[in-house]
Amino acid sequence: MQAFYADNFVLPLPPGHRFPMGKYALLRDRVVRELPQVRIAPAPAASDGELALVHTPFYIEAISRGTLPAPAQREIGFPWSPGMAERARRSAGATVAAARLALGLTAGLAEGSKPEGIAANMAGGTHHAYAHKGSGFCVFNDSAVAARLMQTEWGRAHQQRRQALQVAVIDLDVHQGNGTASIFSRDPSVFTLSLHGQKNFPFHKEASDLDVELPDGCTDAPYLQALEQALDELERRFEPGLVLFLAGADPFEGDRLGRLALTFDGLEARDRRVFDWAWQRRIPLAFAMAGGYGVNIDDTVQVQMNTWRVALEYWQRWQHWNGPA
Repeated sequence: MQAFYADNFVLPLPPGHRFPMGKYALLRDRVVRELPQVRIAPAPAASDGELALVHTPFYIEAISRGTLPAPAQREIGFPWSPGMAERARRSAGATVAAARLALGLTAGLAEGSKPEGIAANMAGGTHHAYAHKGSGFCVFNDSAVAARLMQTEWGRAHQQRRQALQVAVIDLDVHQGNGTASIFSRDPSVFTLSLHGQKNFPFHKEASDLDVELPDGCTDAPYLQALEQALDELERRFEPGLVLFLAGADPFEGDRLGRLALTFDGLEARDRRVFDWAWQRRIPLAFAMAGGYGVNIDDTVQVQMNTWRVALEYWQRWQHWNGPA
């Protein structure tokens, strides 16, 4: 299974900053040690043209040059630096590259390329970024950029097909994907599903195609029941050809910003249900890590490692089903 990382592009943060930047390198180290079947590669940078499928030219230029007004920079939550701008491009590029592999769009965009079925971004899930601004530690919206670009590239590779590629964003970060919902609010070819804490950030929520709001302290059983009902409704209303899955670790009971109470087992069951839902329908899936702010950073990384183990199991099923290249 292929994964893309960008933790080598350092985002310098001031002392005491609450964003756990170290979790990305810790995850990569554990994946390399414990999951040798995962191939890792540096994330490519998303180009201006790719970002412009979603983001306004003014915003892209302001991030690149560091000319964003101070209030807008504060809303992102990171101080500007060349490393911040480059890492944001790489985070978007990682989800783009993973989606390409999952769909089989790597061989000159040719019809008949073998899809990997599952591929991943070792960071990403920057769902609070809007077309014209960033927010909540999110600069460029990697899922939105990947969805729009895959629709373009898939259309070129499958010109004889009348229907455009339909993309489902299954967002299981504990915070609502407000930026993603806003970007696709008038786009019937992308279905946005967000399962999130009702009283958590963002406090002004956008309308996703399907929002499921959960009370503080929600535990494994009601969460999994809500997920099951949401996937049933997704299937009734939409027929995706690609799933983008935000596998947030922040619904975990030990998360500083989560306010829910899922256990390691509950989150693993959540992941298994999403991967199995896509597998049963043979829908390629690209996933990203999204949020995770554990009181103990090792707990966040453990939640993510459980996601990777489940993903690898389903990737192996895809390889057996696809046969040799």
